Amino acid sequence: MRARILVAWIGNIFLGDDGFGVTMAHRLVGTLPAEVAVLDVGVRSLHLAYTLLDEPPELLLVLDAVGRDDAPGTLTLIDPADLAGGSMTAEVPDGHGVSLGTVMAALRALGGTPPPTLLIGCQPESLDYGMGLSGTVESALSRAEEMVRTVVERHLVSAAPVAAEGSAS
Repeated sequence: MRARILVAWIGNIFLGDDGFGVTMAHRLVGTLPAEVAVLDVGVRSLHLAYTLLDEPPELLLVLDAVGRDDAPGTLTLIDPADLAGGSMTAEVPDGHGVSLGTVMAALRALGGTPPPTLLIGCQPESLDYGMGLSGTVESALSRAEEMVRTVVERHLVSAAPVAAEGSAS
């Protein structure tokens, strides 16, 4: 069965709080409903693009460190299409990081169409070289986990087939 929701984690564990999404992957793997697949992308944008090409989900939920000039540790649910300049626009990939725009540009170049996408962004405190999250971002992980569960539950309930009138439940 194809996953209805793909939860993907983007980030570079060698750049401090940019490891937010990857850290979340380790917290949630195996804890979400069967209709949800979890993919730790890290900096491998082409891996995610090929996954979306081969098995497009109903919803792509991405977790990443996102600079929005908020207080460090602030979590935001974002529709990437609403961003000025858009997280869905192409950027030149490099060996140290990846963006959602890079993934979507690669997917389009391969002939695919981006699925409906939501991004749970965490404002980083530091993106300096080094492993490990700042205490501020570390303290946001439980709230981020709840956000993921809420988005997943809402999507699964809203997209559930409605029983035909008069049929047995």
